[in-house]
Amino acid sequence: MPDAKALPDGLYSDLVTPFRDGAFDGVGFAGLIEWHMRGGVSGIVVCGEAGEAPTLSRQERAEIIRIAVDVAANEVPVLVGVGTNCTRTTVELALEARTLGAHAVVAVLPYYSKPTQEGVLHHFRSVSDAVDMPLLIANAPGRTAIDLGPDLMERLADLANIAGIVDCTGDLSRRGTFPAACSQQIRHYSGHDLTALPFCLMGGRGVLSIAANAAPRLFASMYHAQQNGNVSAATTLNRRLMPLVLALEREHAVVAAKLALSCLLGLTTEVRLPLLPLDPATEEAVRNALSMVGDQHRPLRLRA
Repeated sequence: MPDAKALPDGLYSDLVTPFRDGAFDGVGFAGLIEWHMRGGVSGIVVCGEAGEAPTLSRQERAEIIRIAVDVAANEVPVLVGVGTNCTRTTVELALEARTLGAHAVVAVLPYYSKPTQEGVLHHFRSVSDAVDMPLLIANAPGRTAIDLGPDLMERLADLANIAGIVDCTGDLSRRGTFPAACSQQIRHYSGHDLTALPFCLMGGRGVLSIAANAAPRLFASMYHAQQNGNVSAATTLNRRLMPLVLALEREHAVVAAKLALSCLLGLTTEVRLPLLPLDPATEEAVRNALSMVGDQHRPLRLRA
């Protein structure tokens, strides 16, 4: 298992949190993890963007992490989302994740508060100092209203436990703004499914993917092909997967991924407010995209 800054390259599935009758569905979640591991993913993310983390209780978070660590059984790393806009809370969540056996944590820039770049540095320095485990920083200015500048990125790379930056912007031109020294010290991952493959071809080390919920084997195959220098195969797989990615992005990727998993694994489509079910047109688009992707190693249905 990875230490310090040594997380494996490749596809990390940002897993949804299954619910059933309003409660966390632990059985369904365990089956979802097993399916992704059989699909060849490099790791899994729980309690992240796809996991509806703001709606989870502390008890649910602990149960989710325990199940993930138990099912992963040290075969793939378990990354846990811990990002909040309160430094103390983020530290507490990271410490809990470490205690429960997580291998790394992922934290988004502090949202809503909109701290200065210096404030962001102090925020992540506090987390890095408190928790001796790899920390990925997710930069999603469209959601947080705060961006990670090149100068700050270089300073963050000097912190002991910062293992990588997850760029969720989808702006490939930003790759040219990453400081050279920073790129040598830490890894850069994509958090944007539509542009993830070209991001990796430009030097990215992998992707934290929501869309992979619905097709882990094909997404993992695409990134394995890219890592092995088979750009043609990776491009072909990316083209095959693009209708699914576009369908998931039509309305809300997490809600759409849950619909896809209801078709594939028999999980429910339940989400928690403020998320709502998909409109009929988007639901049809997701179902059609799944049929276009084709057989994804015949997943077992978890429910009758």
